Amino acid sequence: MTRYLLDASVTFALLGGEQTVLGRLARLETQHVALSAIVWSEVLAVSSQDARLRENIDLCRKNLDILPFDRASAEAYGALLEGLAPKRRRILDRMIAAQALQTGMALVTLTPEVFEDIQGLTIVGWA
Repeated sequence: MTRYLLDASVTFALLGGEQTVLGRLARLETQHVALSAIVWSEVLAVSSQDARLRENIDLCRKNLDILPFDRASAEAYGALLEGLAPKRRRILDRMIAAQALQTGMALVTLTPEVFEDIQGLTIVGWA
């Protein structure tokens, strides 16, 4: 059974109440959907600026797994970078992609083009 790791683009759309993303997420079983702690930290960093976001954060916290970026994820990130051209502005995206690879999860994103250069990554585009 496929498990899904949501990237920041999908997570912010979800928390913002974007209907297309909500509909697609509703078709998945929540126990098969997770967030990276990296994405979670991005969400928390901006949540104080957006009341709607704050309201929806608790729903995510209660219903989705938040995966730690642990040693195995860090090692997968290091290995991933060995074969890629450096792109400083995509550091967090690449860390999340490495975590998806390491956990065997498909990465769900609204911006699949950001991840197209990553070999072996299963990308699910929700754009």
